[in-house]
Amino acid sequence: MKLSRKSHCKINLLLNVVGQRADGFHELEMLMLPVPIFDRLDFELLGYGIELTCNQPGIPTDSSNLACQAAESFAAKAGVTGGVRVHLEKSIPAEGGLGGGSSNAAATLLALNELHDQPLGQATLHELAAELGSDVSFFMQSQAAVAKGRGEIIEPVAPLEALAGKSLLLVRPGFGVPTPWAYQGLAKFPGVKNRPLGQADELAKRLANGSLAEAGDALYNSLEAPVFDKFPLLKLIKQHALANGAEAALMCGSGSTVFAICPDAATAQSLGQAIKSKFGQQSFVQTVPLPGDFPNTVA
Repeated sequence: MKLSRKSHCKINLLLNVVGQRADGFHELEMLMLPVPIFDRLDFELLGYGIELTCNQPGIPTDSSNLACQAAESFAAKAGVTGGVRVHLEKSIPAEGGLGGGSSNAAATLLALNELHDQPLGQATLHELAAELGSDVSFFMQSQAAVAKGRGEIIEPVAPLEALAGKSLLLVRPGFGVPTPWAYQGLAKFPGVKNRPLGQADELAKRLANGSLAEAGDALYNSLEAPVFDKFPLLKLIKQHALANGAEAALMCGSGSTVFAICPDAATAQSLGQAIKSKFGQQSFVQTVPLPGDFPNTVA
């Protein structure tokens, strides 16, 4: 039996680190937006074992890959004895702060549950997602949402009308930023953990009911402090975007992708070309409309 799924990415319109938790994770509040750039995962049930292949040789295909971990977790929880072969067609850049690995894990949980005739309920699937990683829970659905706790508490929000008709430019230079390193780097910048809770909910309301011009200054990412300190190119890209047509710009998650929200596709495409000319040919520069369409299955 076979099944294919699309696996989208995300940006964080706000990522506020508000402290350290007793379990070693950071306490977070985030406003997350799904973005219509997709990986594709093809699933085929096997007699036994978990096999993962990928079109990109740099992506791990062993148990360190979140998709493999998701398959293992599902099998253990559902009591499944058979195996699965997964082929991952990777389009979302790794170590870019876009959540591609987490999205792959969520897609794997949902696909395996479908292939095995829904043995697990939604509550159990969400428990597995939360155990796999902080962003996996967000990708179990496809709406803009506030995420709290360490990212596992998901609260979908009203449509962000201020973004309607805008275009999103994503720029990832030719290097990635490991997420654990970015969070460890916060130790050098204790001030970024002093912002109060409630900003994600407030930003969601402002974007739902107001204009981007009025809300743009509320976009925030605590991880910019350590990442920009080590990788000043990312700060320069953000500044250039804001000075050349972007209505808002921010680093995605833990980096290294920077996003710019532009008034229209022409502005976004022109800005992308200008960034290539000024900062060199980037490994990933892509423009997508906001909001996008998020089909999670393919023929």
